[in-house]
Order: sequence, then C-alpha cells, then structure tokens
Amino acid sequence: MRLATVLTPMSDENLTLAAQCSVTDVVGRYPGTNLDDLLRLRDRIESFGLRLAAIEGYLPIEQMKIGRDDGSELAAMKTLLKNMQTAGIPLLCYNFMAGTDWVRTRLDLPERGAAKVTGFRLAEVQQAMSLSANASVIDQNPISAEELWKNLEVFLRELIPAAEAAGVTMCMHPDDPPLPELLGKARIMNSVENFERLVDLVPSKSNAICFCQGTFATMGVDIPATILRLGSHIRYLHFRDVRGSRDAFVETFHDNGETDMAAAMRAYRQIGYSGPIRPDHVPQLFGEDDGEPGYTMLGRLFAYGYIRGLMQATEM
Repeated sequence: MRLATVLTPMSDENLTLAAQCSVTDVVGRYPGTNLDDLLRLRDRIESFGLRLAAIEGYLPIEQMKIGRDDGSELAAMKTLLKNMQTAGIPLLCYNFMAGTDWVRTRLDLPERGAAKVTGFRLAEVQQAMSLSANASVIDQNPISAEELWKNLEVFLRELIPAAEAAGVTMCMHPDDPPLPELLGKARIMNSVENFERLVDLVPSKSNAICFCQGTFATMGVDIPATILRLGSHIRYLHFRDVRGSRDAFVETFHDNGETDMAAAMRAYRQIGYSGPIRPDHVPQLFGEDDGEPGYTMLGRLFAYGYIRGLMQATEM
C-alpha cells in the first residue's frame, strides 16, 4: 500500500512536505493532450523523490457522459491514455456525474477546535447552486438513469480496450453525494450493486473502482464488508470519513467520523490491496481561510500521519 496525495497548490513547499511525511505517490490533474506537459509534471514530481501515480479530475468527458460527444472528447481521452503509457502512469480516476462534479452546500461548518469542513444538505441544494459562481454554466437538461447506463457502456467499450493497450487502469469514482438524482439529472454510481454492474459491463482488469470511502459511507453500507465484497476490483483509494447520510452529511477529521477506520484498513489488507491510498477532503485548520475548502495542506499533514499509522499497525 502506497501513501498518496493531491497537492493544492502543487508548490515546491507542498511537495517537500509530502515527501517528508512519507508520501510516495502524487496524483495529478488532467494536463491536456500535450505529452510534453505530462512529462514535465512527472519529472518535477520525481525531482522530489515522489512518483506521479494517477491522473484525476477535470477530464474532457462531460459530453460523453450525456451522449453528445462529437468525437473530440473520445480522441482526447485516447491520447491521454497513450501519453500515460509513455509517462509510466498506471491509474486514471474518473466519475460519471452528469452536469456537476461533487457537490456541497456548506464550506465552513465547524469541526473539532473550530476547524472548517464542508457539508451537504439536500434541502439546501437549490439555494446553494443559485449562489454558486458556476450557476450559469450548470447544464439544466435532464437525463435518465437508462440514458446514463447506455452512455457509460459506450464510454467503456471505446476506452477500456485503449486503456488495456496502454497498461492503464481506469477507476470509477462514486457519485458524491450518492443520490438517485440531483438537479434533475439521474445518478447511477450510487450503490454497491451498481458498481458490480459497472465492472460486469466490460470485464477487464482495466475497468476498476476508486473506493472513495466517505462516499460509500454515505450510502449507509458497512465499509469493511463492502471492501471485502468488491475485493480486487478496488484499485485506488480515497480515504476519508463523514457523519450523516446521503441526504445530509458533514466531512470530518479522519479520526472523528462514524467509520471504524482501523477495521477498514484491515479489510484493505485482507483483499491484498497494494495501490495508492490518499486522504481526500480534509478540514481547514487555523490560518488556512484563504485555501480551497477540503484541499488545504495542514489538515492533509494530519491525515498523512493518521493513515501512515494505520498502515504500519496493520502490516502483515
């Protein structure tokens, strides 16, 4: 198992801090289709003794999700997979949330010691979206679950063979929050059963799961039992916790939520998981009010130590 991280910003200071905290793997955002940009990102990360292990976020797949791609997104994704092969990057994390990405209605809820965390209440979604800076660009057209499943199958049948050829594993992230519908659009990656359907659509080692533990927790499932159930299909981990349900929840410190985190780590060991495990959303600590909610650095330092301790405590 390898301790991984996103870094916001990916500054020299943050890369140095990550290396000092025993992080080994860094997760990069989509760099575009230019191979040289990806190689520069890889080489910069490697200069700090780390490796670029995954690409995640801001992928050019929004039109593919809703079945309106003119071919340009598909071409960009196939180029990305080839570039990842050249750069030696083994994991690509994506989601199939149409119209939005992960959604929160509050960014400043109090956690331990007045640290700030994000939260979600379904009853507040419309008001929160109307106040969002991105409100004018949110696609208001509805889409059904049946259409999403159809589009997902097309997506997988086009890209999984390309991923296999490139030696890249594509890992689906769950819908966050995992509701049946949000803002008029259906959601399909919102249950354990639907993740089993995902891997059965196009059976392949390159068609895998990003187990975002906090999102699965809001599904109301038993986390250790679900880890054992999904088993070897889990190829990438977002390690975080929450309090609440899919309709209303708050993020927490890693040691202050409702999940037995030690039992979860033991379950990952039991299925033989050996890939990257990264802290996901973290609290904003004192002095970080200007940072991006959920992605500031001090809370991430706390998370590194907590996860590293669980990793060492469960080594077999």
